[in-house]
Amino acid sequence: YKYTGKGNLVAVITNGTAVLGLGNIGALAGKPVMEGKSMLFKVFADIDAFDIEVDATDSDRFVETVKAIAPTFGGINLEDIKAPECFEIEARLREALDIPVMHDDQHGTAIISGAALLNGLEIAGKSIADAAGAAAVSIARLFLKLGLNCENLVLCDSKGVVSTRREDLNPVKEQLATDREDVDTLADALQGADVFLGVSAPGILTPEMVRTMAHDPLVLALA
Repeated sequence: YKYTGKGNLVAVITNGTAVLGLGNIGALAGKPVMEGKSMLFKVFADIDAFDIEVDATDSDRFVETVKAIAPTFGGINLEDIKAPECFEIEARLREALDIPVMHDDQHGTAIISGAALLNGLEIAGKSIADAAGAAAVSIARLFLKLGLNCENLVLCDSKGVVSTRREDLNPVKEQLATDREDVDTLADALQGADVFLGVSAPGILTPEMVRTMAHDPLVLALA
């Protein structure tokens, strides 16, 4: 760290399975986005970064590839890897490596959403401990750390509310599943909610749903 550039060098790594707005387009097709991210590191933080596109959709092969090249870098920025593999890959790399590992699609979005949540609730005159709402996995985890009551959180996916009554949940979603009996759909979850945060598909929130939310609701439409 003293005599080389390692401490200021970040690898922006993808396999192209979940490129923003484009989906699973492959490693090479994701290169322009990764180059753009590398440029953002340099322009805004003077961090040297370069992109690595790994042609591997298998989690084991991807993890082993990143572990093998990790000594070059001071940090790893995973990017645009589809769920649920992204959770496993990030967890395994954080466990195996002695440098910071972040998954931008999870952690970057969670950080900026957390700032929006705190600011929005302050403007609305609401307490985060009392606020209720719906959010995605990594954002939900950060919201809970910021003080959101877990009983007030409802996670939704393409099949509806992530509930303990469902039998198709992966381990990540099981940790955030609600045991409420009165919610099965997004519309149910938004009844009286203070916050809506959408990061998956466009067009799922209707004006009618917003009208059922609490007064001065915070709507973070990030999809």
